[in-house]
Amino acid sequence: MSPVKKTRAAARVEQIETIKDVSRRLLAEKGVTGLSLREVAREMGLVSSALYRYFATRDELLTALILDAYNDLGSAVERADRRSVTLSSRRRWHAATRAIRRWAKSHPHEYALIYGTPVPNYVAPELTIEAATRVSGALARILSDDWARRPPTRTTASTANIRTFLIVDNIRELLPDVPPDHYVKALIAWTHVFGFINFELFGQYVGTVRNADVMFDRVMDEIADFLELGD
Repeated sequence: MSPVKKTRAAARVEQIETIKDVSRRLLAEKGVTGLSLREVAREMGLVSSALYRYFATRDELLTALILDAYNDLGSAVERADRRSVTLSSRRRWHAATRAIRRWAKSHPHEYALIYGTPVPNYVAPELTIEAATRVSGALARILSDDWARRPPTRTTASTANIRTFLIVDNIRELLPDVPPDHYVKALIAWTHVFGFINFELFGQYVGTVRNADVMFDRVMDEIADFLELGD
């Protein structure tokens, strides 16, 4: 590739990052309803048609922001788990869930974009699925690794019964060493992690929780007990 082409490619990447940075600021200031290619172009001092070379529609821009958010959060949680991988399953669980909460509090508007109110008339494309499952995959590995170290156990729940309300094959991919009768417990745990963070970020604990840091650790400890994670 010629130096000129490299320079053009680098300039394109830089402009895309600038567009996304401006878009994140608009999300913080006006919410997702205030985000449009026209508004982003106005903030950048450009005509809106100039942005079409980078993003054909607002939904395409939203998808890029959503992918960035999922991947940034996923990277933060995976780093935390790598640092704690030699520790007990309980301590890995605490490290990973604290990383999720830490990222959410540092990026509240990006968190709201991926875990808050769905964007009206926006349907996320399939290309977001891999990024979206990085966090759940990290939590699932902690539970699956813990089960891999446990003595063999007999499954008591009927897989046929579970299939009436769960997509068993997909969950089995995430939890290869966990027996099916514990899939529901895993999903309950996942729900509690994000339920707490949503309540905290969206003000639902005001007037109830005095110290959210202590409360979060207590809730995650209760969930570790619920999952029977090893010390």
